[in-house]
Amino acid sequence: MTAYWCERAWLPEGVATSVRIEIEHGLFTSVTPGSPRAGTVLSGLVLPGFANAHSHAFHRALRGHTHHEQGTFWTWREAMYAVAERLDPDSYYRLARGVFAELTLAGYTSVGEFHYLHHALGGKHYADPNAMSYALAQAAEDAGIRLTVLDTCYLTGGFGKALSPRQARFGDRDVAAWAERVKSFAPPGEHVRVGAAVHSVRAVPLDQLPLFSEWSEPLHVHLSEQRMENADCLSHYGRTPASVLAEAGVLGENTVAVHATHLTRDDIGLLARSGTRACFCPTTERDLGDGIGPARGLADAGVRLCLGSDSHAVIDPFEEVRALEMDERLAAEERGRFTAPELMAAATAHDAIGWGEVGRLSPGAAADLVVVDLGSVRTAGVDPQGALFAATATDVTDVLVGGRWVVRDRSHRLVDEPEVVLAQEIGALWQS
Repeated sequence: MTAYWCERAWLPEGVATSVRIEIEHGLFTSVTPGSPRAGTVLSGLVLPGFANAHSHAFHRALRGHTHHEQGTFWTWREAMYAVAERLDPDSYYRLARGVFAELTLAGYTSVGEFHYLHHALGGKHYADPNAMSYALAQAAEDAGIRLTVLDTCYLTGGFGKALSPRQARFGDRDVAAWAERVKSFAPPGEHVRVGAAVHSVRAVPLDQLPLFSEWSEPLHVHLSEQRMENADCLSHYGRTPASVLAEAGVLGENTVAVHATHLTRDDIGLLARSGTRACFCPTTERDLGDGIGPARGLADAGVRLCLGSDSHAVIDPFEEVRALEMDERLAAEERGRFTAPELMAAATAHDAIGWGEVGRLSPGAAADLVVVDLGSVRTAGVDPQGALFAATATDVTDVLVGGRWVVRDRSHRLVDEPEVVLAQEIGALWQS
């Protein structure tokens, strides 16, 4: 048994002081506020580990490389395809290991990887058809983060269109072939799990969607990220993407609709009645010019929210959670759209990616926690609950995952100099 004494800790009922936390076999066994100082002292504010519910690890290589010109999401996508063409299992492992190390340094203890980079160029299968999935799993294990591989079905290049040559490596023959490949993936280690994803209604035809209605693990889907996607869907099917998914039985309590930016009132109702969650990725949505989604409207309808960093234009859980509120303020011209507990719930929704035992400082939960410095130039003098609006990833000093210190004193204990790893791997991709 290991004991820690926290100056302040964000418990399910709110921020408490002088909290003794006991850990055994990777679980919190007791959490007691108002305790005398004893054990290892954790100064500042202790939070549950953050959950990153939507990640594309290889997009990290695009950071800082796509801002020299204007354009749209669709022109940005061409640069993304160019990076994807240069990755193989070995280079993907190295890049993802650096990205996952950056995530843990920022305070994330689990990540849902929306994974569609499956095959070699031209769609040729590797000797192991899940080689890229295994690369991600090993990278997560070596970086000390919990991972859900959301294996993504990607069959068409648009409504009624075949995959383009650049998209060929994303695809399987049909949904049955995709399912057969996924079933053969057996991730190593206790910190890697498997879920599924429908890339979007433009990438999986309606007649291929019903299989997903039987999926019992986490199921994610890009939904209405772009207005053009909605317009094309209306032209092709005569209804919105949310309606298409509902008709096919894809919406449900295990389903997470990613982005959910351009929804009608009826779409919101479909998500709410089915129990579908919504995952907002504010820093990517603003980077790509996607728009501001109806977060408050979804929450008021009963839709549970979670957060992701998507393209990793920014890796900072505080920035994501702040942006959820701040974007709402811009759209509504009103402050205080979400309470601090609501924001914390969205930021720690590990169950959205299949880690229901993670995300709270309470007995029986997995022993993940994040220590935040309350004495930096950003956080000095703030109300502890207000740290969500003041802190940044650089204020994270220590990160515990399953009872093991992965970050200590702002240094990653498993990956030496992640910034060097990232610089080398991204540099090599752009030079190739």
